[in-house]
Amino acid sequence: MKLDSPAILVVDMLNDFVTGALGCDRGRAIVPATAQLLDAARAAGVPVIFCNDAHIAGIDRELKLWGDHAIAGTEGAQVIPELKLSEKDYVVPKRRYSGFFQTDLDILLKELGVKTVVMTGLHAHMCVRHTSADAYCLGYDVVVAKEATDSFTEEDYNIGIAYLKTCYGADAYSNEELISAF
Repeated sequence: MKLDSPAILVVDMLNDFVTGALGCDRGRAIVPATAQLLDAARAAGVPVIFCNDAHIAGIDRELKLWGDHAIAGTEGAQVIPELKLSEKDYVVPKRRYSGFFQTDLDILLKELGVKTVVMTGLHAHMCVRHTSADAYCLGYDVVVAKEATDSFTEEDYNIGIAYLKTCYGADAYSNEELISAF
């Protein structure tokens, strides 16, 4: 397998999603594999783009469903330190599930010459799913890093991955397969 002009999209690997307000064990479990994939991507010159919730307190719709989390400017909205945010990485703040919805993600990907997005992060059935939907509709090939993506439960993860495969033709690959394809 060879990836055509890839970029890694890291969705919501933030303090509040891993250990904070919406933290979950499954989110913590993917940190080592995610860090390994990001390090390999950076070494290969593959762009790493963090798509981060950055909500406005008291305004954003998602807060009504999920409570306060990832409020812009707070520690909870920061990328977890284990992923070693680099000055060469890109950060795209978002206020909805999709990393594309009313953000600059599409123009950034086009300027970088990206054709394939490698999805990582949380949650396969929600923010990863919605970001993948928009990526597909905008003409990007979608691939999932199966060891660096998860959800609150195994059922949610399986539903999310199956949906991405069925609706967007997104295959899920191991880190080993992805790294060899960079």
